[in-house]
Amino acid sequence: MSDAFFGTDLFSDLDRLQKQMTALFGGFPSSIRSGRFGAFPAINIGATDDSIEIVAFAPGVKQENLEVSIDKGLLTISGERQSVCPDDTSEARLYAQERFVGTFRRVIELPEGADPDKVQAHYANGCLSISVGKREASKPRAITIQ
Repeated sequence: MSDAFFGTDLFSDLDRLQKQMTALFGGFPSSIRSGRFGAFPAINIGATDDSIEIVAFAPGVKQENLEVSIDKGLLTISGERQSVCPDDTSEARLYAQERFVGTFRRVIELPEGADPDKVQAHYANGCLSISVGKREASKPRAITIQ
């Protein structure tokens, strides 16, 4: 027989241990490009010659619960994701919850050449696509050698 003793609710003990491990090691990204653990929504950022392209992955968020704003070179994505689980009055017991529920906010610092007057956002299938135009002076151009 094992010397280990488990309480009456093994799943809550494991959940507590996972939270403690995340709190202990979660603040150290594995590389310079790693995002912080649990950041929501996850984002991809890229650029073309004419714009900065941002895609925020927000499954389960309704379009009317999203807000995008830009101020002083900072693009902010905020909103709220509602729960799809049964409410607390049901008889089902929750053993694990990995899906984030609640309000969120991500702030992205835009490059200096971004034009805050040229921003477009589209939402489809849980993906928020944001295109921020670049100022004419910051666009690449060919230089003729004389």
